[in-house]
Amino acid sequence: MQQSNTSAAQRILVVEDEPDIAALIAYQLTREGFRVETVESGTDALGSIYRSIPNLIILDRMLPGLSGDEVITRLRGDSETSSIPVLMLTAKREQEDRIEGFELGADDYLTKPFSPRELVLRVKAVLRRVQDAGAASGGRVLRAGPLRMDLASHRVLLEGRELILTPTEFRLLESLMERRGRTQSRKQLLERVWSYQSGISDRIQTRTVDMHVRRLRSKLGRVGGWIETVRGFGYRLVIPEGVE
Repeated sequence: MQQSNTSAAQRILVVEDEPDIAALIAYQLTREGFRVETVESGTDALGSIYRSIPNLIILDRMLPGLSGDEVITRLRGDSETSSIPVLMLTAKREQEDRIEGFELGADDYLTKPFSPRELVLRVKAVLRRVQDAGAASGGRVLRAGPLRMDLASHRVLLEGRELILTPTEFRLLESLMERRGRTQSRKQLLERVWSYQSGISDRIQTRTVDMHVRRLRSKLGRVGGWIETVRGFGYRLVIPEGVE
């Protein structure tokens, strides 16, 4: 099968303890031209990741020993691995579980049983967002007072100190900084940051965006207060007077 630009030379790590599901995922992705490695535990996943950083991780939440939740928490807390895109899998279908996945820092979320075709499309969509962000950056640097975003290297510096942001937090901050002073609705942020067009309830929209804004504010410290809530609508980044 001819490889697409999205899949060419991309390595995906599948962390799934059910052999049949892992084999199905690996088969579908290999057909699309991806290089796939499968492991059955969170411990093995971390070992593989630190030996060779993958382009994307498909991570089951319910793993023996070290859970998927613990794995993604460790990844997001380490500057070396914090920017790896993660698509989480779970057998739980409740909205709360989906929200928890996003709260942990997942870039996308899929419930079992899932369509193999949908999984492939979601993988490609996540990777495309990463690629498009890099291509669109063109070496640009966004600045707001002591905050500096280097879009090409995906680095954020606050008063010269590098911040550890997840890919989603990075894209959220980028959207707010690029449109500073302008209010963006939660729906607009979902489309720009998560590339979601429809099919998400208003409750999940609100919880997903609000939770990520809270986490971003916390990491930004006093600068986090510049992200203003526009009640009943969304958010905007407002730079205080006298700050350039």
